[in-house]
Amino acid sequence: MNIRMIKADDNSAIESVIRQCLIEFGGNRSGLAWEDESLSHLSDYYAEEGRAYWIACSDEGTLWGGCGIAEFGDPEQGICELQKMYLLPEARGTGIAAALLDEALAFASRHYRACYLETLQNMQAANRFYAKHQFEPLNEPLAGSEHFACDAWYIRYL
Repeated sequence: MNIRMIKADDNSAIESVIRQCLIEFGGNRSGLAWEDESLSHLSDYYAEEGRAYWIACSDEGTLWGGCGIAEFGDPEQGICELQKMYLLPEARGTGIAAALLDEALAFASRHYRACYLETLQNMQAANRFYAKHQFEPLNEPLAGSEHFACDAWYIRYL
């Protein structure tokens, strides 16, 4: 397994992975990442200061998924968001998600004081994963959320 920063050549493949996962969990609708304008050019979006996106792939180059970190809300608050963390079904339960999260949180801890995330309750394994990795559930989204269709929110202080 290799974890590396996203490259422009990855944009199409990671968009496909994300869309496949969203369809799998009924997330191909308004108010979710499905409609994010940046989805087709993530390498550009995450090239800005304080942002990063990691790709997980096999030694042979098969792209399994990825995750990103970007600022959230008022910069004065020092909060980032764990974004677009999706893995193909064959990569789930293999430790890849934990390795991606470790990379993301190490980066986040150098730039932010807390990490926020939004997801769907029906992504039950993802919710268990976040709780296992010390993300605390919230009763409502933080102010400034763009994904109004999400129904599960978490924060982890770094």
